[in-house]
Amino acid sequence: MNEFDPELLYELIEDVSLSEPVLIVSLEGWIDAGLGASSAMNSLLESGPTTLVACFDADEFLDQRARRPIVRIVDGVNQGLSWPEIELRAGKDLDGNDVLFLVGPEPDTRWAPFVDSVIDLAQRFDVRLVMGLGAFPAPAPHTRPVKLAGTVPAESRHLLDNVGMAAGEIEVPAGITSAIELACGEAGIDCITLWARVPHYVAGMSFPQASAALIEGVNVVGSLRFDEGALLSAADTSRREVDDLISSNPEHEHMVHSLEVTLDAAEGNTLGVDELPTGDELVAEFEEFLRDQGN
Repeated sequence: MNEFDPELLYELIEDVSLSEPVLIVSLEGWIDAGLGASSAMNSLLESGPTTLVACFDADEFLDQRARRPIVRIVDGVNQGLSWPEIELRAGKDLDGNDVLFLVGPEPDTRWAPFVDSVIDLAQRFDVRLVMGLGAFPAPAPHTRPVKLAGTVPAESRHLLDNVGMAAGEIEVPAGITSAIELACGEAGIDCITLWARVPHYVAGMSFPQASAALIEGVNVVGSLRFDEGALLSAADTSRREVDDLISSNPEHEHMVHSLEVTLDAAEGNTLGVDELPTGDELVAEFEEFLRDQGN
């Protein structure tokens, strides 16, 4: 079944029958320190077969110069292009619960109609909860468990009870999940974005501890069951590698120790510091991270 809605700008590929699914959102292009969100989503997608439910009109949402297609050339012959796509896929968790996955690049433009389309799909499939995934660089040591912080629309404040939040007021550049949160609140759909706190000094490398923490958060908040065992095993290897790097530099060892002392003394603060950094400090941290990633 193919059905294109010119106003909502997506094509319905398969009108599947689902029972109150959870919609998990991870769109590439914004803050993803340690590849926490993308690796978590890849793990979720690899946990079982998925069905393509809908795809979005990439020409309406993506700047092809910023997200260029991949050309395949064999012996000098152009075999075709692989275009970036934003897809909605359906799958199940280990207990057979229905789950929807929104994956692909974050829209470069036309956020309002894109969010309208996401809400339309959520209502079409009677989604009971929308969960975004993210990871940000923070003043935290790699020697402590990764903590999550949640962001929600006002209507879903109760979802923070199982996650925690960053107390105080900050202003930082927004990703598309922030717009989805507000739209879900207006539509009466519970929504939360789970943010993994990644040590700032490993934000530019793979940090599977963050991905495992995000999947654990998905299981707790979404009442789902996905296996994070492979990520936990990778996290053990990653921990040893970072330990080796840190131990070779006394200044780095001192930094990690200072972060440990501060975090251990800051119970109840999901960011792990005695005082929350200012909005300007967080923005500077994000911008430095993005520069390092070439964005």
